Amino acid sequence: MSNAPAQREFFLDSIRAWLMLLGIPFHISLIYSSHQWHVNSAEPSWWLTLFNDFIHAFRMQVFFVISGYFSYMLFLRYPRPRWWKVRVERVGIPMLTAIVLLTLPQFIMLQYVKGKAQSWHTLTWYQKYNTLVWELVSHLWFLLVLVILTSIGVFLFQKIKNRAINDGNHSFWQNITHGKLTIIFLFLGIAYAALRRIIFIIHAPLLSDGLFNFTVMQTLFYLPFFILGAIAFKRPDVKALFINPSPGCMVGAALAFIAYLLNHRYGSGDAWMYETESVITMVMGLWMVNVVFAFGHRMLNFHSPRVTYFVNASLFIYLVHHPLTLIFGAWITPHISSNALGFLAGLVFVIGISLVLYEIHLRIPLLRFLFSGKPQNKRPPSTPAAG
Repeated sequence: MSNAPAQREFFLDSIRAWLMLLGIPFHISLIYSSHQWHVNSAEPSWWLTLFNDFIHAFRMQVFFVISGYFSYMLFLRYPRPRWWKVRVERVGIPMLTAIVLLTLPQFIMLQYVKGKAQSWHTLTWYQKYNTLVWELVSHLWFLLVLVILTSIGVFLFQKIKNRAINDGNHSFWQNITHGKLTIIFLFLGIAYAALRRIIFIIHAPLLSDGLFNFTVMQTLFYLPFFILGAIAFKRPDVKALFINPSPGCMVGAALAFIAYLLNHRYGSGDAWMYETESVITMVMGLWMVNVVFAFGHRMLNFHSPRVTYFVNASLFIYLVHHPLTLIFGAWITPHISSNALGFLAGLVFVIGISLVLYEIHLRIPLLRFLFSGKPQNKRPPSTPAAG
């Protein structure tokens, strides 16, 4: 029996799509930022660096809350084995497809663009393996984390379901407030930072291992947001905290972002910069859930064929945009002297080609299956799929 709301919550579909599509300006602005990336412009832009930092500071935390929300909704709809199979297929198949069709060719291209193809044979077997993990998973890391969180969710979601039944009106979450949630997430951020520091002291190279970073560290960081999303679906009072605007969360998020910038400006990677960042982004992510949900609930909670189109297209566009961005950065950026003009040209280039590729893939059943993980006997309907 499904506990899904009677009326579809279009704002959550829209927010999830926009968060995914924000990956395009995020990576294009990365070219023009002061951060070192695969490709960079001749001179960095301060405002594109600021824009890039803002997106990076909160986007994925909010995304994983929405993922947990929809995942728990479907958990109540299907038997556990079927739920796990459906969720893993819809996430894992596009990830594997993108590795073979997108990030592997992207890796080969970058080897020649960066002049590293000639030195590949000089790397040790571990260096080759670790490089491949970082490069092939690349911007697909969140899909790998979702597969892991889905597997963990088989047990945790059942506990949430059972506890909600057994606790009745005496649940811990009944009297939850933004202040209590902030304390919880502050503690989780400190615990995560402490774990990272312990690993750094005991065996620092482990933190540079791509597989460990994706499967352990990223999973541990985003697990609280994933579970929070499930609780928000289960308990309307928790959900209400996020869809009702909170001035405290807005002010807190602004102050947290300032702290984030100061930490990057004055912190040191060999000191506590990364640990401090994890604490800041943990609580900032929580506060931004309220900011984004409240805005989305007010401005995006409606049905629109155009919005539905981009909701359906968002995953495919996100998957293909990364190699297109690198192509633009490697061969077109050097010919555009203005960073602002280059950024706008990059958006037109990447989004335009992505939409053309999306329309082409819709007409090929095999590609529709590979990039969605769902059996496709006909063109997708106009209603977006939850989760």
